[in-house]
Amino acid sequence: MSLSREEVEHIAELARLELTEEEVALYRDQLSDILDYAARLQEIDTSQISPTSTVLLNRSPLRPDHVLPGLSTEEALRNAPQSEQNQFRVPPVLE
Repeated sequence: MSLSREEVEHIAELARLELTEEEVALYRDQLSDILDYAARLQEIDTSQISPTSTVLLNRSPLRPDHVLPGLSTEEALRNAPQSEQNQFRVPPVLE
């Protein structure tokens, strides 16, 4: 599938690229080659291959969650520069 010059310029415009004449010619050839390769891949018979959602093992790399006791309010506020009514006091964001 050979791209036209106008198609390459349109793609460049979508990508916000300013291309020189040499770059338009170069990218026209390269993009056409990529599309030709993708078309060749579409011709491969995959009917004997079962569909898969992933090729990775079905195991979670995450550790299991364990509930542990947290900090008490006093411990959490111990190093706070300012606190008020058992909460962190911060400067106002909006005035």
